[in-house]
Amino acid sequence: MDHPFMQQVSAQIAACELMVIRFEFPYMALRRETGKRRLPDKMPILEQCFLDVLDHLKKRNPELFNETAVPLFLAGKSMGGRVATLIADRVSASAVFIYGYPFHSIKKPEVLRIEHLQDVQSEIHIFQGDRDKLGNKSEVSTYPLSEKVQVHWFNDGDHDLHPRVRSGSTQLEHLESAVQIISRIVDNHTSRSKL
Repeated sequence: MDHPFMQQVSAQIAACELMVIRFEFPYMALRRETGKRRLPDKMPILEQCFLDVLDHLKKRNPELFNETAVPLFLAGKSMGGRVATLIADRVSASAVFIYGYPFHSIKKPEVLRIEHLQDVQSEIHIFQGDRDKLGNKSEVSTYPLSEKVQVHWFNDGDHDLHPRVRSGSTQLEHLESAVQIISRIVDNHTSRSKL
């Protein structure tokens, strides 16, 4: 949760006057304690961890979750974003923002991770580099995704939205563009909630 990418994105989103909560999945917390790399936990454990974080937040800040509550936005990078999309409908998320969705693994591009994205009801926004090895533009454009899923493409970006120098773009520019999109979406939801 304190990777430079996550710190950068969190700071940019917080600058949009949103409360940002960062957390680690259990396997990453163990990695921090032991210093040893670990495989990710199974998806049910990851989902429950995310739900537990939301439950803890709800208990600490019940005013955020009453009938006049502010919209709930979920976000994540790669696998964390995938987990957010899996729980979005269960927690009535207003929108989910994912930096680099892992549509498939590098070793098994034929095994897609999109089944739930075909009928998801929450608004999903994926910020994807068009040369991402976990789902590039030519591949993803053929996937049968729900109309609620919008993929925002970033020129020459990889899985971290990092472009090559010759592209003329920078990762920082891509991240700033993603936050501008998030800000517009948040403004749209917050103005709707005040009606």
